[in-house]
Amino acid sequence: MRRGFQIVLTLIIIFLLYYIGFDIIGKTAGTIVSIVATLIIISIGFGIFMENRNPSSTLAWFLLFALLPVGGLILYFLFGQDYIKRRKYDKKAMRDQGSYEMIQKQAMIYNHDLSKFTADQQKLLKLSQRVARTPVSFTTRTHILTNGEETFSALLDALEQAQHHIHMEYYIFRADDIGTRIQQVLIEKAKAGVKVRFMYDAVGSLTLPKSFVQQLKDAGVEVVAFGMAKLLVLLSRVNYRNHRKIVVVDGKVAFMGGLNVGDEYLSRSKTYGFWRDTHMKLTGEGVRTLQMIFLKDWLYMTREKILEPIYFSPTIENVHDGAVQIIASGPDNERPALKNIFFSMITSAKKSVWFATPYFIPDDDILSALRVAALSGIDVRILFPAKPDKWTPYLASHSYFPSLLEVGVKIYEYEKGFLHSKLLIIDGEVATVGTANMDMRSFHLNFEVNALLIGTASVQKMVADFKRDLLNTRLINPKEYRNKKLVKRLLESGARLLSPLL
Repeated sequence: MRRGFQIVLTLIIIFLLYYIGFDIIGKTAGTIVSIVATLIIISIGFGIFMENRNPSSTLAWFLLFALLPVGGLILYFLFGQDYIKRRKYDKKAMRDQGSYEMIQKQAMIYNHDLSKFTADQQKLLKLSQRVARTPVSFTTRTHILTNGEETFSALLDALEQAQHHIHMEYYIFRADDIGTRIQQVLIEKAKAGVKVRFMYDAVGSLTLPKSFVQQLKDAGVEVVAFGMAKLLVLLSRVNYRNHRKIVVVDGKVAFMGGLNVGDEYLSRSKTYGFWRDTHMKLTGEGVRTLQMIFLKDWLYMTREKILEPIYFSPTIENVHDGAVQIIASGPDNERPALKNIFFSMITSAKKSVWFATPYFIPDDDILSALRVAALSGIDVRILFPAKPDKWTPYLASHSYFPSLLEVGVKIYEYEKGFLHSKLLIIDGEVATVGTANMDMRSFHLNFEVNALLIGTASVQKMVADFKRDLLNTRLINPKEYRNKKLVKRLLESGARLLSPLL
């Protein structure tokens, strides 16, 4: 915290002296400050260069420093430093492994017969187990929940039936109608003796009232804000956010997917109108992995290690309709797990690559994989919102479209409302659904969680939903796109320069 305060204070002083030092102190002092600021920028630039980052990210920082020296410094201290990731999240990874290593090994001990899967599917499962270090389950039942009504109805029903514990983790949690309904259920359950642990992201839920949180605490709910800090918006930790949405009830049923908690997710927002989203309910063995992901995040924030067997004894479902694997990804991962899995899925496609995402800011690997797939005659379709919720990533996303349209990728703009689903479907048989967008922030910066599904009934439900969504879209015409107004193209190109930083 002391380091963060010093950084902020130093930047404020440099900013004031740099721009008004000539008038107040004189040309000599202003010149000295300019030289010092320049030396600071050069030293930071050299540090970025020696870190061997992605070339596009390195060049983006250099350009920003050249055009906006002081502004670039502020943005760097907010978003650009990797030392927090190295110092804090490497420690988190070691602590997680040391605390839950035995439970994880027990879950991974079974060598399932993969012979019923294709060679590409077997390769994908082996990759996902290696990079995600979580087990593949054949005794997990999944159910796709389409939009807010289905999701919150199923969620409230499960919460009301809780007997032992409720674990809840959200990026955004609002104190509106649906948020208050869930809060009241949590309060009732806590007063009835159910152990309730509630975690929300300190940035995503920045507007959550203290009084709302205090009501939970007064009832006995244990509440933790992930990444909470004073001067929150002024510290670089705003970059590494917990974007996960996880609910585990009694270790028997769990929920994950794209929906946060807020009335807009029930299509009650005048700004967004109809909200299209995808969530998932799980029972069976896969619940244990979601439980472990939550408890590792809880351990990181509270230092409380929870190892009682009741938390890790899921009901085994008698299902034989495919494979399910829960994949956690984040800055504490040695490798970008979800990015690697997405890349492998796309490059293994034989017939089709269909995906929906509200933000499309791919790195060079994913962009090349999509282009090569389309050039190979594979049916590549992107479902993207017709209107934005955030202008900068929306404009940046559009800058990637021309290189895809020219090789035959079909891009559909969803016009019924706002599209927030995050899913990828390969050949109608393999899919992933969860919290990760198709962007660099989800791949490298945020804590995310997705489910990999192979040959399950849920994949077919996702295919059916995707086809139905296409009925409410407009297919982008490549010729029309090439004739786009110069001003809009300039805005998109400018936003793209910030892509490595978004």
